[in-house]
Amino acid sequence: MSTCTSPSDNGSTLDEQDRKLVLATQAGLPLVSDPWGALGQQLGMDHEDVLSRFQRMQETGAIRRVAAVPDHYKLGYRFNGMTVWDVRDDAIAEMGQRVGELPFVSHCYRRPRHLPYWNYNLFAMVHGTSRDEVEAKAGQIRKLLGATSAGDTILYSSAILKKTGLRLRKEKATS
Repeated sequence: MSTCTSPSDNGSTLDEQDRKLVLATQAGLPLVSDPWGALGQQLGMDHEDVLSRFQRMQETGAIRRVAAVPDHYKLGYRFNGMTVWDVRDDAIAEMGQRVGELPFVSHCYRRPRHLPYWNYNLFAMVHGTSRDEVEAKAGQIRKLLGATSAGDTILYSSAILKKTGLRLRKEKATS
């Protein structure tokens, strides 16, 4: 299960070159064999400087990660189910970790219950090429959780929402 942290002042301030790199990659990395070199060429920096700046920004927490984000719809995974589970509080840390490690769970996290209306405290997103596939994957989670879970349901996506992270605005020129 992932955790959310908020780094204090740990040197994660962006300088002008870092900011240019973030702005240049907000829509994604260039789809070429050497994206770091292509960014460097675009911004007048060398490959090694671009790569070391990204590594430093990741180490300081200015950026969390650089990763490929596949379009699961284009890959045929058109059925998305957020499985929600009512897991015993004394078991949620261990079971959340185990569910999050399943190869078909794209993200898994703990959320507070809102009793008496909402008793689910563990959320795990699964994708499938059919509703039956999502149900089968939920069945595997159900088996894994066993007696630690008092109930579950699946919330299916009804719309595709564009997911993006924080976007920096380009500085406006002052006159």
